[in-house]
Amino acid sequence: MAYFLIDSLKTQTYDALVVGSGISGGWAAKELTQQGLRTLLLERGRPVNHVTDYPTALLNPWELEHRGQVPLAVRNEYSIASRNYAFHEDTMHFFAKDSEQPYVQEKPYDWIHGYQVGGRSLTWGRQTQRWSDFDFEGPARDGYAVDWPIRYTDIAPWYSHVERFVGITGHKDGLPTLPDGEFLPPHEMSCVEKYFKQQVATRHSDRHVIIGRAAHITEPKPIHLQQGRARCQHRTLCERGCPYGGYFSSNASTIPWAMRTGKLTLRPHSVVHSIIYDEQKGLATGVRVIDTQTHQMTEYYARIIFLNASALHTNLILLNSTSHRFPNGLGNDSGLLGTHMAFHSYRGRVTATYDGFLDSTTDGRRPNSSYMPRFRNVFKQETDFLRGYAATFYSSRGQIDNQEGVGATLKQNLLNSQPGEWQVGSAMMAETIPKAQSTVRLDPVLKDNFGIPQLRVSVDYDDNDRKILKDFFEQFTEMYTQAGFKNIRAIDTGRLPGSENHEMGGVRMGRDSRTSLLNRWNQLHHCPNVFVTDGACMTSTSTQNPSLTYMALTARAAHYAVRQMKAKNL
Repeated sequence: MAYFLIDSLKTQTYDALVVGSGISGGWAAKELTQQGLRTLLLERGRPVNHVTDYPTALLNPWELEHRGQVPLAVRNEYSIASRNYAFHEDTMHFFAKDSEQPYVQEKPYDWIHGYQVGGRSLTWGRQTQRWSDFDFEGPARDGYAVDWPIRYTDIAPWYSHVERFVGITGHKDGLPTLPDGEFLPPHEMSCVEKYFKQQVATRHSDRHVIIGRAAHITEPKPIHLQQGRARCQHRTLCERGCPYGGYFSSNASTIPWAMRTGKLTLRPHSVVHSIIYDEQKGLATGVRVIDTQTHQMTEYYARIIFLNASALHTNLILLNSTSHRFPNGLGNDSGLLGTHMAFHSYRGRVTATYDGFLDSTTDGRRPNSSYMPRFRNVFKQETDFLRGYAATFYSSRGQIDNQEGVGATLKQNLLNSQPGEWQVGSAMMAETIPKAQSTVRLDPVLKDNFGIPQLRVSVDYDDNDRKILKDFFEQFTEMYTQAGFKNIRAIDTGRLPGSENHEMGGVRMGRDSRTSLLNRWNQLHHCPNVFVTDGACMTSTSTQNPSLTYMALTARAAHYAVRQMKAKNL
C-alpha cells in the first residue's frame, strides 16, 4: 500500500502550481514552463480550446436566434453579468450565471466571472497602457494607500518583454505620463478625432489626444506567426473569441506556448479550496482542489504557487487558507488581507454631435478608439479630489433613412440612405482610492456550491469619486464646447463598482509587512513561496487599463521565483 501512496503523490506533485488561466495565469504558466518547471495550471471552469470552442465566432447576425438580444428569462439567470459591456447573446457562454458564484453584496457590487479556460482574457477590452512613475509614486505623494515598492524602471523591461509577445498596436507619443512601448503600427484616427486632438492641443499644453494602445496584431511579427496568430481582421467581434488570434488571449497565445514545452498540465473543472501550509517548513506545500463535476477533493503539491484567480477569488482563497500559524488567512499577520479594495469608475459619459467634415466618413471597422491620458493632479495637487481620470474619445457617422413613400418608392429610398451628423463621445476611467473600509471577507455561515464560504463584498463609491465625476463632466463639456461640438450631454450611467472587470487590491504590494501583504517581487511577506500577480496585488489603481501591468508583474515574478528556486531559497 505504501508504494501506491508514493506513486499517487508523485502524480500530484509539480514544480509549480498556477491558480487561474486568465491573462496573468496564462503568463505565469508560459514563463514557468519555458524555464523548465513542470507546472500544473488549475482552472475552475470548463475547457475552451482556441478556434474550435468559439461557437459564435463566424456567425452572421441573422444566424443568432434572437439577433444578439438575450431573452428576459435567460437574462435573469445572468442578472449581474448582463450589466457587463461584453454580455450579449453571442458571448453569454463566456460568462457565469449568478447561481454559479453566490456572494453577499453589503453594498451593490457587480462581480463578473468568466469560468472557462482563458477566463476573461476572451472577453476583455484589450486596451493596454503602461504605467509611469506618476502612477507608482501617487500614494507616496498624497499619502493615501502605501508606497509602491517598485518604480517604472523596475517594470519597464518586463513591459517590453510582454508587449513583444502579445502584439500591441500604438503610436510613440513621447508623453511622460504614458510611457511608449514596443508597438505595432497604430490604428488611424478619424478626421474628427484628429480635429479634436488639434483643438485640445491649441488650448491645453498638458492634454493630449492619442490613438489608443490595444492588444491587436496590425502587422504580425515572427513571434506572432510562431504562436499561430494572424493579423487582426477588424471584425470587432472580439468578445466571441477570435479564431484568427488577432487579439491576445490566453487561449490563443500563452497557454498553447506553454503546452509546447511539454511541461504544462492543464486541469479544468478545478476549484481551489485553500492553500496547504506546512508549519515546520514555514512554506506552502500545495493546494486543496475540489473537482466541480464529482465534488471530490484532491491535494496537489509544488515548491512554488502563483495565485492568479482574479482579485476577489485570490482574496477568497487566501482568507480560506487558515492554519494554526495563520488563523485569519495565509500571510495575514497584519490583518490587512481583503482590505483596501479598489476599482475603476466608469460612470461618466459625455456625448455630442458635430456638423463639420460632412464630406467625410469612416471606412470599415476599428477595434479601438482614441484616448486622452490623465491630466489632473499629475505634476501637483491642483483640485479638491485625489488622483484623476483618463478617457476615451470616439467618433462615428450614422446613416439617415428616408422612410417616405410606399412600395417600390419606399424600398428605393431605404436603399439610398444618407450619412448623418458626426457622433462623438468620451467614457471616463477614473482612479478610486483604496480604503480600509473597502473590504471583502468570508461569510461565517453562507457557503457556495462547493462548501466554500461565500465572499461578503463591501465596496462603494465615495465623495472623492463624485468629485472626479463632476470634474470630468465639466472639463469635457468645456473641451467639447471649445471644439464646436453641439448637443452636448453629460451622462451618469450609474454603473456599479466591479462591472468593468477592473477589481483590484486586498493583497497589496508594499515595503513593510506591517502595512502590506506582498513584497516587491509579489511574494507573500510571511510565506515566500506564494506569489500573487493578478489584480489583488495592486497597491493603487492608476487610470490606465490594468491588464498589461498584471502581465508584466507576472513575468517579472516568475523569473525571480525560478532564480530563487535554483538558488535553493525556495
